[in-house]
This record gives sequence, structure tokens and C-alpha cells, in this order.
Amino acid sequence: MTTRPTVRPYRPEDRAALYDICVRTAHEGGDSRHIYPDLELMPSIFAAPYAELEPELAFVLDDGERAVGYILGTADTVAFVERYREVWLPKLVDRYPPLDREPRTPTETMIGLMHDPERMVLPELAGHPAHLHIDLLPDHQRKGHGRRLMDAFLGALRRARVPAVHLGMVSSNTAARAFYDRMGFHEIPVPDSGPITYLGRATG
Repeated sequence: MTTRPTVRPYRPEDRAALYDICVRTAHEGGDSRHIYPDLELMPSIFAAPYAELEPELAFVLDDGERAVGYILGTADTVAFVERYREVWLPKLVDRYPPLDREPRTPTETMIGLMHDPERMVLPELAGHPAHLHIDLLPDHQRKGHGRRLMDAFLGALRRARVPAVHLGMVSSNTAARAFYDRMGFHEIPVPDSGPITYLGRATG
């Protein structure tokens, strides 16, 4: 009999699985290794800083052997950006020094984002102070696990009395958009957002 995966808080020993999940879902929900060969890059921007800086908002889906999905984020985007710059970014500078020119490759584009956390603070998102990232390995998608992870995260935000949350997604990821629509997210208009669509909802 197959045991149903469980949702539980993130633990430090989940770090390798966290990185693997991020890498294997970072290209529109699919594997990003052919685009970003450095397997530390994407997790260092979109997963690890949240697990380190706000572990109380990090949850994983555990299949009994390892984490196969996660949801993580911050209760306060403005405060997170400040801590990211002060605490997290200095750990990355030796491996990923800031560029002194316009990016020329996908990797360089991501390094540019890494060194610009202030891009996350937008006036249109001020009414949704929290933000999140959620990813599941392909074999565990479309089975209701994303909703379970989202319920755990939203519950933690409610207990912290955070009123609303937002996320940014690549607009072409239609499968993700359908999931967020089902979860009650609505589009937040942000001018000049390029390939990114912003979505938000109340935590209640």
C-alpha cells in the first residue's frame, strides 16, 4: 500500500531536496538544467533564502523518503528584501559577483536578479505584503498536493495576522495559472512587468 505524502515543516536536512526541486521546476514548471547548468544558481535566488531567513513559513511535501515539493515565502516582502541584502546576499558574492555590464546569457540575467532584491518591492503589491514560491516535482503535480501545501502556508500567514499574499509567475506557464485561479488568486495589474504576471489573494 502506497503511503500518501505528508505536508510538514521544512528541516535543515531537506536542503539538498529543496535545491533539487527548485532546479527541476525552475523553467516554467519544468527542468531548468539545460538553461542554468550551475545547480546552485536558481535555488540561491528563489528557494534557499526563504528557508534560511523565514523557516517558520517553509513547508515540504514528504513522500516518506525525501521532500518532493515545497512552499516557502515571507510574511513581509519589504523586511525580507532588507534581510536578503544584509544577511543572504553577502554569502553569494564570491561565487556570483555582480555584473558590470548588461547580461548576455540566461545565467547572467539571473545573477542580475540576485543582486537586485529591491525589484520585489512594488507599490502595486503593497496591499499584499507576503509573497510565496511553490514547486512540486512533476510526478507529484495535479494530485491535490499543491492545495495542501498552500493551505499550510496560508494558515501560517493567518496565524501571523498577515492579511494578503502575492506571487509572481511567468505568464506563459498556463498550468500554474490554472492552479492559482482555482486557489482563489486574482491578477494584480503591474505596469511594465514584462513576462511576469502578479497574482494575489487574502489569506482568509
